[in-house]
Amino acid sequence: MARIGFAYNQKPEDEEARTGEDEPRADEEPPSSSRHLRSRIDASSPLASVIHPSPDASSGNHTDDEFAEWDSSETIGAVEHALSGLGEVVRLEANAEFPERLRAERPDIVFNMAEGLRGVNRESHVPAMCEFFGIPYSGSDPFTLSLCLDKARTKECLAYHGIPTAPFRVLHDASTHPGSLAFPVFVKPLHEGSSKGITERNYCRTASEMRDQVAFLLDRYRQPVLVEQFLTGAEFTCAVLGNGNETHVLPIVGMNFDVLPSGSLPVYGFEAKWLWDRPDEPLEIFECPARIDEALRDTIERVVLAAYHALGCRDWSRIDVRLDAAGVPNVVEVNPLPGILPNPADNSCFPKAARAAGVSYDELIQTCVRHAADRQGVALPSNAARARRRSVARAAASS
Repeated sequence: MARIGFAYNQKPEDEEARTGEDEPRADEEPPSSSRHLRSRIDASSPLASVIHPSPDASSGNHTDDEFAEWDSSETIGAVEHALSGLGEVVRLEANAEFPERLRAERPDIVFNMAEGLRGVNRESHVPAMCEFFGIPYSGSDPFTLSLCLDKARTKECLAYHGIPTAPFRVLHDASTHPGSLAFPVFVKPLHEGSSKGITERNYCRTASEMRDQVAFLLDRYRQPVLVEQFLTGAEFTCAVLGNGNETHVLPIVGMNFDVLPSGSLPVYGFEAKWLWDRPDEPLEIFECPARIDEALRDTIERVVLAAYHALGCRDWSRIDVRLDAAGVPNVVEVNPLPGILPNPADNSCFPKAARAAGVSYDELIQTCVRHAADRQGVALPSNAARARRRSVARAAASS
């Protein structure tokens, strides 16, 4: 029987009590904290009506989103269940004991979904250790994971390969002029997930607005800020599976910004994800498959696959695309560690695309592992063989 190592970071279970707030979904694109947002929203803003006062909004304590990229126990349990269809699962939480446990357990292959915590190379820590010990693992290699967490280096690589991406500049100082970029622009922390630090205030129409928001982001996240031309067209996210000639795009997820509150920006940021999309009033922002014509779908898929291969992605990734004013698909983000929340109500896009393709959650996780195993020559039981063993086990249990 194959031994499947499972590397993950688990969200602290006491986070809700620690922050005094409802725990947000542990998505692939963590938000800025709601306490941080409260401190940034003027009392006259339309958002003020959906945010309650917080006594420590400006306390300077930023630990409330420190673990936002990590996964909940629900997601970890669902992934473990999926992996159990391939063999014995060995949990390997990516904490201080991880290196020693990995060396001691030496699984046949590691399924990696650990995001890491600190440093610009945090997503590469687990695969780098797997390579050190000579243990096969799923997903992209350390270089690609570090590259894709640096938005500017990613865009430089895309531009070199002729793959469309919005013009940009990296700022280390709020007083720096954005050069030839024309307003409006959109600003982001350079080394964060695409919703961490992303609010409507990141849309800047003037140099003054840009300076204020860049100064805030520099202070808040202690890292450079990416400034890029704002793309005015429709937005899509694409789940990609496979390697080499077998790489393919699952049904494209389109974003319907028409459902956002009147006057809001066509941006899927903090407000849309964490304030307006609530269990009691779900925001039907996603369309999958996206309602686009065949020509646009083919163009998006070509751009996405080109980016996937140019950046060295393996086994799976999620790639966000937005159209410019001329309707040309531009790559916005590349996430080689895509979020995989199991609950459909959580609007996790990779599982959503898989469901549209008729692929169950368990099959999605197992497919990723199989791509990794095939790439590295690791033997896993076939689906048919595993199903027969389960059938025999069930029959024995009932007799």
